[in-house]
Amino acid sequence: MKDFLNKYYQNHAFIYKALLFILTTIFIVYLFPKGGQFKYHFQKGKPWQYENLYAPFDFAIQKSEDDLNNESEEIEANKQLFFIVKEEVKDKVKEEYDKKVEFILQDSIAIGYSKKRLKNFGLDYIDKVYKIGFLNKADNPKIQENKLITLRVGNIGEDILSDKLLTTEKLVASIQKHFSKSRYQSLEENFISIFFEILEPNIFYDNVLTQRVVEDNLKNRSFTKGMVSENIRIIAKGDLVDNEKFEILTSLKKEYDTQLWSDSNYNWIVFGYTTLVAMVLIMLFLFLYKYRPEIFENNTKITLIFFNVVLMVSLVTIVQKYWVDFIYVVPIIILPIVLKAFFDARLGLFTHVSTVLLLGFIVPNSFEFVFLQIIAGMVTILTVNELHRRANLFISIAKITLVYIIAYFAFSIIQNGNAQHLNWSYFGMFALNGVLAFLSLFLILIYEKIFGLASDVSLLELSSTNSKLLRELNEKAPGTFQHSMQVANLAEASANEIGANAMLVRTGALYHDIGKILNPMYFTENQSTSVNPHDELSPKDSAEIIINHVIKGIALAKKNGLPDRVIDFIRTHHGTNTVYYFYKLEEKFGHEAVNEEDFKYPGPIPFSKETAILMMCDACEAASKSIKEPTAMLIDKFVEKVIDGQMKNGQFMNANITFKEIQTIKKVIKKKLNNIYHLRIEYPE
Repeated sequence: MKDFLNKYYQNHAFIYKALLFILTTIFIVYLFPKGGQFKYHFQKGKPWQYENLYAPFDFAIQKSEDDLNNESEEIEANKQLFFIVKEEVKDKVKEEYDKKVEFILQDSIAIGYSKKRLKNFGLDYIDKVYKIGFLNKADNPKIQENKLITLRVGNIGEDILSDKLLTTEKLVASIQKHFSKSRYQSLEENFISIFFEILEPNIFYDNVLTQRVVEDNLKNRSFTKGMVSENIRIIAKGDLVDNEKFEILTSLKKEYDTQLWSDSNYNWIVFGYTTLVAMVLIMLFLFLYKYRPEIFENNTKITLIFFNVVLMVSLVTIVQKYWVDFIYVVPIIILPIVLKAFFDARLGLFTHVSTVLLLGFIVPNSFEFVFLQIIAGMVTILTVNELHRRANLFISIAKITLVYIIAYFAFSIIQNGNAQHLNWSYFGMFALNGVLAFLSLFLILIYEKIFGLASDVSLLELSSTNSKLLRELNEKAPGTFQHSMQVANLAEASANEIGANAMLVRTGALYHDIGKILNPMYFTENQSTSVNPHDELSPKDSAEIIINHVIKGIALAKKNGLPDRVIDFIRTHHGTNTVYYFYKLEEKFGHEAVNEEDFKYPGPIPFSKETAILMMCDACEAASKSIKEPTAMLIDKFVEKVIDGQMKNGQFMNANITFKEIQTIKKVIKKKLNNIYHLRIEYPE
């Protein structure tokens, strides 16, 4: 058991990476759609690039979305309108009629009319109105002239033409017709007044039943429009994929996917998916192992990278499942923005491309999607810089959105042959995608807290001289603080010249000598008197104190929560160089067998452009203090000597920096030091 635990502790980093790889692979494969992959890729308006294609089995030609939408619109336009007949309205109107007609009957006695017959004459008209049906057309604007509608009385329906119904507009003419051939014509105006007051519609639109019938018609419509028999040639090599062939090929693809994903094929398809996903993730691991070993060794950073890959795949899967029409709203460009903020552009682009390749298995129109996202990722890497400046991110996202729009416009022209069928909603989705991309700033903040990493935004905060550690450095070791400020200025200018991360190298330069807080007087820049504590120590002990400022600086930085990106500058700013002064002093004392290792810094040597820049600037700025009468020629010589010595000692072997970039840095350092030490005119007393 003890041996097992020892092996586990020795290999726990590898075991963690293996578990992360396995779990990520399983989760991504689980998210993949449960269907096979059609082996042919085709686009409307482009030639068929494969051999002659024959139908492998009988299948139905599926109607296109446009066909189904047109049918839906036709069903809606021609839907049968249902109306309810409320019989109780007639009884209510008759009751009102009995009350109102008494006024007319009193007048009729004087002119000799029979009350009973006159009253019944009015009741006959009411019966006639409600036998025909009375509809308030103002409340039913959808009803059309000469439209066949269905009147429902209880469970019995009757189809009639809408023109036969009595409406408010027809009421006067109907009353006049009723009175025109009767003896009561002189009382027509009186009855018109009463009928307009008491008559109420008894026919009302039944929206529930109408929509139910529409839904039934939509469900019962056919989704196919013909059959293709087995072994019938679908398309020949070189033929243009026109609308008809495109619909047949699309139908074959759907049928193929359905038949392929069967119980017998399930395990094989999952195995295939797993193999492809594993290949992509292995490539990502190999990239980190070969080109970013410091990240590969850091399980926290690998977890952040894989978490973001899984996050993007999950978001696209959810949107594809529930809101597939909004697939381009998902801000996938967040991935390269976040990774570039924490790591570098090359890693961000490689991870982005790997993730987009995985997403090609999930989304419809995968070629178009993959092309758009890879182009957008490239633009993101090229344009997104200095995230601490919000205007830069805004301009970059505007450029990315424009590239999305241009690429989609080009695809649409290729597929449709003209610009008349552009789907303008896509432009809105690309704009919304850009807006959501600003969430990357919040994600960066969250990741900083969870994973303990540092982005340019947090580096800007750390570079403030009001931060706790820098204030303490200024108070306890003012000479070192001034030295750090000068080095920071040199390093920032050098980084800008060669395109390195200026914010990172400036922050690293400000903290690189933070370990000198603990023993400030042992460093010459802090000695304000002629007393030098090294005079009381042996060269070996003095060298140990000087070397320890790196080790103690790392411990102090970790204690105060500085991110690893900044601590790397503390570790590497002296590399494995020798404390040359005390080494030579030890030799001068005549001690035999001087061990050079006792006078060497522990390293490691710089492993990035930024850490290499700091080493050069730190050594040159410190050495410049030893020149009593600096001139341009002397500064030129000692800068060459210092940096050439570092190169000779192999200090830049692991840093991805070129000779040309080193020469550029030399020029910047010389220029800046000449500006610092330039001769001033002598003012008269």
